[in-house]
Amino acid sequence: MNSLVIVFLLAVVGGVIGWVTNILAIKLMFRPINPIKIPLINLEIIGLIPKRKNEIAHNIGEVVAKELLSIDDVIKNAITEEDKVIFSQLVKNKIRNLVAGKMDFVPAPFRIMVQGPIDNIIEEEVDGALKEMESEAVNHIKDKVDIKEMVEEKINELDLQELERIIINVAKKELKHIEVLGFILGAAIGIVQGLVVMLFK
Repeated sequence: MNSLVIVFLLAVVGGVIGWVTNILAIKLMFRPINPIKIPLINLEIIGLIPKRKNEIAHNIGEVVAKELLSIDDVIKNAITEEDKVIFSQLVKNKIRNLVAGKMDFVPAPFRIMVQGPIDNIIEEEVDGALKEMESEAVNHIKDKVDIKEMVEEKINELDLQELERIIINVAKKELKHIEVLGFILGAAIGIVQGLVVMLFK
């Protein structure tokens, strides 16, 4: 048989082996979902992700909380400075309306006299009080909300097949590249084998 044909065949066989091997390696990350026991050799076969789901969830939770999304980021984006101004104005108006309602029995001249000082007190005190309340509320939220725990819990609640679908959808292109790379590396190894065979023929 022609040496070039041998090299070509070895390249094709090597490429196919590399491609199939990488496809199997990707599949075995997720499958089998339920453990398969081989009694004779006391071996249990289970996919990497099903086996280490809790550990993966814990690690992802830590990464999200430390590197991607802190509770400070959530609060900062949830409550803007514009929101604070609007909320402050709503509170001030509410207090003014309450005070006005309670002063109905006071004669009009006295109401007019005290209205200015009351408005000044509301303007001066409400913003400071709201800042104190905001600080207390933020500390309370930080104590109660644990992003790491939330992310970990959500991942653990996911069905393994759903988790597989999500990971494959997110990394579809990268996984396809791994398969192609397996083919290329397998073909390269096949070519090297063919050349070695030719040299020592």
